[in-house]
Amino acid sequence: MPRKFLVVADDSPEFEAALRYASRRARSTGGRVALLRIIPDQSDEHWAGVREEIERQQRAEAEELLTRLGEEAATRSGAQPVFLIEQGDPHAAIREVCADDPEIKILVLAAGSGGRGPGPLVSAVLKGVGFGARKLPVTIVPGELTDAEIEDLA
Repeated sequence: MPRKFLVVADDSPEFEAALRYASRRARSTGGRVALLRIIPDQSDEHWAGVREEIERQQRAEAEELLTRLGEEAATRSGAQPVFLIEQGDPHAAIREVCADDPEIKILVLAAGSGGRGPGPLVSAVLKGVGFGARKLPVTIVPGELTDAEIEDLA
């Protein structure tokens, strides 16, 4: 049973560092990358028909994004990644995914660089907010690492 490195596929510039690191670690340890795309909730009941169409489009976009990112992850890691799409709060989505898959052993996040701060998920980890009942190690990758630095670390 190979270990999985969970990476949250968000739109942050530092996400690429997390993906490169997780892919490289997966290759060196015989593991796999699990890519999680979280779609935000559309909570306006008044526009239910429109909301359903928006959710359908968001899911299609998430699938397209994961397919594209999966090619890079597969090339770097040597194994086809697992694609996960969840809807709602990011913390709850991570908790649910980790509870459902015991092969997820490490959550890989990248910290923001510059004046933007570390990002909400990294901030939650630093504040001691967990991601579920399982004890899950978290690797925080500096977002500005180069490919050579990631290769050296992973």
